[in-house]
Amino acid sequence: MQKSMKLKNIFSQGDRGTRLSFILMGFGNFEKGQRIKGLLYLLGEISFIAFMLTQGRWFLQGMLTLGTQKQAWNFNRNLGIFVRTPGDNSMIMLIYGIMTCMLVVLFFFFYRSNIQSAFQAQQLKEKKLAIPSFIQDVKNLLDGKFHLTLLSIPVISAIVFTVMPIIYMILLAFTNYDHNHLPPRNLFGWVGLVNFKNVLNGDISGTFFPLLGWTLIWAFFATITCFFFGVMLALLINQKGVKFKKFWRTIFVITMAVPPFVSLLVMQNLLHAAGPINTLLENWGWITEPIPFLTDSLLAKVSIIVVNMWIGIPVTMLISTGILINLPEDQLEAARIDGANSFHIFRFITFPQILSVMLPSLIQQFIGNINNFNVIYLLTGGGPSNSNYYGAGDTDLLVTWLYKLTVESADYNLASVIGIITFVLSAVFSLFAYTRTNAYKEGSN
Repeated sequence: MQKSMKLKNIFSQGDRGTRLSFILMGFGNFEKGQRIKGLLYLLGEISFIAFMLTQGRWFLQGMLTLGTQKQAWNFNRNLGIFVRTPGDNSMIMLIYGIMTCMLVVLFFFFYRSNIQSAFQAQQLKEKKLAIPSFIQDVKNLLDGKFHLTLLSIPVISAIVFTVMPIIYMILLAFTNYDHNHLPPRNLFGWVGLVNFKNVLNGDISGTFFPLLGWTLIWAFFATITCFFFGVMLALLINQKGVKFKKFWRTIFVITMAVPPFVSLLVMQNLLHAAGPINTLLENWGWITEPIPFLTDSLLAKVSIIVVNMWIGIPVTMLISTGILINLPEDQLEAARIDGANSFHIFRFITFPQILSVMLPSLIQQFIGNINNFNVIYLLTGGGPSNSNYYGAGDTDLLVTWLYKLTVESADYNLASVIGIITFVLSAVFSLFAYTRTNAYKEGSN
């Protein structure tokens, strides 16, 4: 109960020790016999204040300015040569600023824990109950609250390796960190929403919107083709007249055992202008020049979708097979007695049940295909090149374009904007689509 109380309520109901804990951390615990615990809270407060007065405030100030002194070469008269004068590093200053902000947030929870602990000790004392010692608190963390102790490890890891990089990426979208402002030689600064305006309504919009359209088209067809042909394959293998069902299923499932990047590299070599397919067709006299499977804009997009089916169909087939095997036979038999043919059974019984079960998975596959880096990058590398695009090719998705903006163009600000927009679109679509599935409606009831 006391953990859910607001701080103002604790202050109004607290005794002297609890109220002093708002200023002098650990005082309430120390006063009630929890000396080690109170001392730890006090040391935490002193350390935080000392850090903020010495380095923390400079880190926060550096985050606001992102540096004022550029790196330069000045002539040293004593040495008779030019000597590099070190300057501010905007990237390091931004990272240190983010870490300091997160430390302030963590200290707030630590401060709140100090007040709640003091109020809890006060309530135990008022009820004339034993106040746990430091050793008992440690034993409780290793016993009754062991789940919280274990959760602390992944939570800290998530904050350090996931939350901080995400915050850093988001903040870069509001700076001019590009190939003209690369630290430590140059400084970059805050520019507000200029990058978003440039992507949505500026020079970069001529690249962004065509790639966004192709990304959505690719994700739609990559998802639908794998789903449709996977279901058809499962139905064919599951027919009563088909022999060696396990053998055929195993043949198609084996493709899942091969790492996707290996299959993609093999297909890239097969479809190359000088690859086996073009060579064989030329030797047979069917073509006079190589077919540009991966170098023509339209044909490359079609090739990518077709090759992706090789990777995605077995997964859908496996899931569909499990659904078909578990369909109630009496329901199918009743439909046959009523005069339903195979098409009617598939349309009104089999397909609706497969779609109902697989719809959440289809949503996940659609979002995954929006961010499907491997298929595009390993097959075409985003090509063929397009002179009308900025740093992108005709088959580039937003995610592969983002990669090129960072690795090849060093336009980290634009890449951050693309990453944010892609995340927002994916999140909005996922929430909109998933909340309308039967699985979600049944789970929420």
